[in-house]
Amino acid sequence: MACRVATTARRLGIATVAVYSDADANARHVKACDEAVRIGAAAPRDSYLRTDRILEAAIATGAQAVHPGYGFLSENDGFAEACVAAGIVFIGPTPSAIRAMGLKAESKRLMEAAGVPLVPGYHGADQDPALLRSEAARIGYPVLIKASAGGGGKGMRVVSEESAFDAALASCRREALGSFGDDAVLVERYLQKPRHIEIQVFGDTHGHCVYLFERDCSVQRRHQKLLEEAPAPGMSEDRRRAMGEAAVAAAKAVGYVGAGTVEFIAEPDGRFYFMEMNTRLQVEHPVTEAITGLDLVEWQLRVAAGEPLPLQQHELRIHGHAIEARLCAENPDADFLPSTGRLHVLRWPAHVAFECANGAESAAVRIDAGVGEGDAITPYYDSMVAKLIVWGRDREQALVRMDRALAHTHLVGPQNNVAFLRRVVNSPSFATADLDTGLIERERAGLFDAPPLAPEWVAAGVVAHALAHERAGEDADPWSRRDGWRLHGSALRRFEIEHAGMSLRASLQRTRDGAMQLQVDTVVQAFEVQALGAERHDVRLGARRLMLSAYAVGEHLAVFTPDGSAWVREVDVLAHAGDGAGEGGRLTAPMPGKVVGFLVGAGERVRRGQALAVMEAMKMEHTLNAPCDGVVKGLRFAAGEQVAEGEALLDFEPAAAAAA
Repeated sequence: MACRVATTARRLGIATVAVYSDADANARHVKACDEAVRIGAAAPRDSYLRTDRILEAAIATGAQAVHPGYGFLSENDGFAEACVAAGIVFIGPTPSAIRAMGLKAESKRLMEAAGVPLVPGYHGADQDPALLRSEAARIGYPVLIKASAGGGGKGMRVVSEESAFDAALASCRREALGSFGDDAVLVERYLQKPRHIEIQVFGDTHGHCVYLFERDCSVQRRHQKLLEEAPAPGMSEDRRRAMGEAAVAAAKAVGYVGAGTVEFIAEPDGRFYFMEMNTRLQVEHPVTEAITGLDLVEWQLRVAAGEPLPLQQHELRIHGHAIEARLCAENPDADFLPSTGRLHVLRWPAHVAFECANGAESAAVRIDAGVGEGDAITPYYDSMVAKLIVWGRDREQALVRMDRALAHTHLVGPQNNVAFLRRVVNSPSFATADLDTGLIERERAGLFDAPPLAPEWVAAGVVAHALAHERAGEDADPWSRRDGWRLHGSALRRFEIEHAGMSLRASLQRTRDGAMQLQVDTVVQAFEVQALGAERHDVRLGARRLMLSAYAVGEHLAVFTPDGSAWVREVDVLAHAGDGAGEGGRLTAPMPGKVVGFLVGAGERVRRGQALAVMEAMKMEHTLNAPCDGVVKGLRFAAGEQVAEGEALLDFEPAAAAAA
């Protein structure tokens, strides 16, 4: 977001100052701004949550205003008040508006008084666990427990039955306290097949307030958005007006100034209920910019400078359709477990010109990113790598553009959701706009554990890369040629490849006339390749011709094709003849993070699937379960300690071994 703000500020001739932690000393936003100031260590509590250090940096550099972005202190009324007290403009709503809307329970009481429809639930101040449990029973299961001060899906749990309520409440409170410093919760009825629709609102200091239409944010995992689009498919003009006017009424009720989002949950019959108001610019604001042709950051800066809104409600129009995908460092097949590591490869699709919302020439694909190739995704902050936004004349064109853009997005390093997002975009439910917050679970069979790339194309990628690498080392000396030429007969070359946990054997045969054939298992096909640089290759295999890319990372190779991608290793049998199997008998950390606590003790017998430990990483809690029946032999860490990825948390003896 800092990069995004810097782009607009530069266009308007406004100088910018970046603040950064030790983990972000070489981050992209530091380079994007005119100045940069270090404010502390990597942990957010030592840097990005330090109001005093941020204001010291602002005062020292002569800054007139602070843009809080989205996250950290962006919805902290105390920070907004501190800015005002220091004589610095806070680019956002007033502290009182943040306070009124920042607590979910308080905001719902305000909306109830204003006549805005609410989901049945308990929003009271009494937080006694017994009372909360009884209120859940009154509301009726399933219920949703939410952190009152929360956002971004943190401190939120769906509870299907009473027996699971206490554990879910305790987990919610821990996560809420760690993320927001407040463990208060509210309990609501969990709606079946709901859509998440939000309205972008904007107010100024002159009493004007408008809505910039809606966004559908129904595609979520862990209650966090993955795909957003505008306008919402199937939205009628009457319903759009009703929701927009309700959002404006909610904003006016607290004297709202600046950009904000009023979030609603909508049922299939059209009824909608107020959920919360986010008193900041949302992650997904680019889709609103794409369909309106407006720069919402520019609007924020103008309103903060005391100017009136640039346009009135009757002047706003929707043009075309836009979709945003959130690219995250996470493993979808492991319950979206966050991932960390260096971005060895980060390549974006080409920006193809088209006529966008405001009639000007723009790009079919927009990338909002705070990282670049070679940067690292650390365990300290959110797992989002970038946002990929496309625009089309209609939803059908936008869908095609998104599919192609994801296919040409190459990310190698941390595990990521790029291929998963592409499967979601092509799923029957998303393609036909059958949207609700349960879409991912409903389409689970086609989204998770996708079949690997076909072996013949894996082999084609490995061979194409090897040939291109060897040709790059050739010179005018004919003895340096490595094209397999023989005076008599043909040349045969074998490749042994590890892919998707299996060994794959391929052989490349060259005939005397220079033709090539690639054999994978027992299938032999004609093979042609033309290198289009070191990493991109034009390959014909049998009757098919594809453009593929291959990137070497150490001993491994990442192969990308329109059909999918693969992470492989060409095996040097001699170099790895002595490699052995990994060590067992220990439960290891699946990512760097902090131990929240252990749920078992040394010597305790446990069942398969039983929760053993809780870790916190990237601001989320993750429960680690027993892989099988067994005995916990010993604990290696204490609550609060940091652990590295792959480090043993406890010693575990499987039941079979214990019995022996």
